[in-house]
Amino acid sequence: MGMMVSYKQSGVAGEGYFAAPEHGKGPAVIVIQEWWGLVGHIIDVVDRFASAGFVAFAPDLYHGQAASEPDTAKKLMMELKLDLAGEEITNAATYLLTLAQTNSSSVGVVGFCMGGSLAIWSGTLSEKITATVGFYPGASWERHAPLWKNYKGKEAIIHCAEGDGTSSAPGIQEAVHQIKAAGGTAEAYDYPGTRHAFFNGDRPEVFDPISAALSWERTLEFFQLNLK
Repeated sequence: MGMMVSYKQSGVAGEGYFAAPEHGKGPAVIVIQEWWGLVGHIIDVVDRFASAGFVAFAPDLYHGQAASEPDTAKKLMMELKLDLAGEEITNAATYLLTLAQTNSSSVGVVGFCMGGSLAIWSGTLSEKITATVGFYPGASWERHAPLWKNYKGKEAIIHCAEGDGTSSAPGIQEAVHQIKAAGGTAEAYDYPGTRHAFFNGDRPEVFDPISAALSWERTLEFFQLNLK
């Protein structure tokens, strides 16, 4: 359904996988990769958003690199420069809002694992990003150093795996508390019996089809409500 695209925004090149509704226009959503990179699972998520009526884009934060085993994935994640990743995400938001297919005045961001943290963090980086969804984000925000006050008037939801400590995990509690304190709205959902990455259908050892379907339904409803 989609395709790889390249663009320039503010003089900075960007690239990634893009898909849009087959007919008509839709709200803009950015999809942020897990630590594996821009792999088949993320491409499938972008296509699913397009099928649901969204203009969706997954920036390739590893620029052509991807991992198939944890040691390589961890290395790529640790080498990722957060300031540049944040710039790529915010540039992607500006890019999507320039497209004729986009009919929203702001952008949503959703991410998974490493990307879940980046998605929640992105709500602090740009006024154009007003709704964020984090699937099982990391446990600590120390590396991101978020300016939580920038969540005023914005919305976020977090999908939590039981294997990660549920919504009672300190990092989840901090994000929800800080977003609400800033004047935004935040809600964390628990999925009993799930392990980290329960949404990833390419990982049968952790995939939970019932929780994946419910979290997807909640995500679509959230973006449909908050992206106008």
